[in-house]
Amino acid sequence: MAGGPSRNWRRGFTLALATAVLWGVLPIALKVVLEGMDAYTIVWWRFAAAMAALGAYLAARGALPRIRGAGRGAVALIAVATVTLIGNYVLYLVALDHTTPSVTQVVIQLAPLMLLVGGVVVFRERFVPAQWAGFAVLGAGLLLFFNERLPLLLQPTRGLGLGVALTVAAGVSWAVYGLAQKRLHDHFDAQQVLWMIYVGAVALMLPASRPAAIMDLDGMQLGMLAFCCFNTVAAYGAFGEALTHWDMSRVSAVLATAPLFTIGGMWAVEHAGLRLVPAEGLNGASIVGALMVVAGSMVCALVRR
Repeated sequence: MAGGPSRNWRRGFTLALATAVLWGVLPIALKVVLEGMDAYTIVWWRFAAAMAALGAYLAARGALPRIRGAGRGAVALIAVATVTLIGNYVLYLVALDHTTPSVTQVVIQLAPLMLLVGGVVVFRERFVPAQWAGFAVLGAGLLLFFNERLPLLLQPTRGLGLGVALTVAAGVSWAVYGLAQKRLHDHFDAQQVLWMIYVGAVALMLPASRPAAIMDLDGMQLGMLAFCCFNTVAAYGAFGEALTHWDMSRVSAVLATAPLFTIGGMWAVEHAGLRLVPAEGLNGASIVGALMVVAGSMVCALVRR
């Protein structure tokens, strides 16, 4: 909206919560698809579906972006944003192949904090003391979350240690993407930036992917892939719409609850006997650690300037 957020907090909260739920259950669906398709092809299909859906939406509004005239700086930023978002998607999926949905979703909470730190360096934004306190709570929560598995983190070349290392790398990649996208808002709106990134990503990832592998998926895997593609479009759409009705800090705080929906989804899958993904076996300390990670991330978001 041209006049800024409408302050319709109920709608903003509902849309932000919908985004958190979608992002929370996404790694569970991705884990199922990984059993029948490689990470590069999954990411290609997600980008391709999002490109088609968002392109149709922008075309219907007559809002397809025009790069000509934007300048070399904007083109370079689009390239950076495309490469780093690809890196985020691929690294996250490869990490998920080495660990569990709850682990990747908890660790990826570092990404928004990396974006905040990047804002301090690039845009000279302030990082106030309360945010440092939130960062400390998040760090302590991560240690508690991994309580019985801390020795495994010292082996970053295999298993859980490799999965966590790749998730951290995915978070760094997402933070760089976020900084590049923020700069691009001087030339294009958020949906136009995403569509250009999707177009570039589909072209760049085609040589490394095997789109025809979709024919090898069973019914469950195909359904989960369709959900992942829908999730890419719906979650970002709900997120963007939430920002038109509510403040960024409050939306970010709600999004920080995504790991809780991942843990809850894993619990539901396990107790329903669906056997879609291996059980995680989190103990009480791990649950408390996850709550601390969410709380720390929420504090950092709510006190940001």
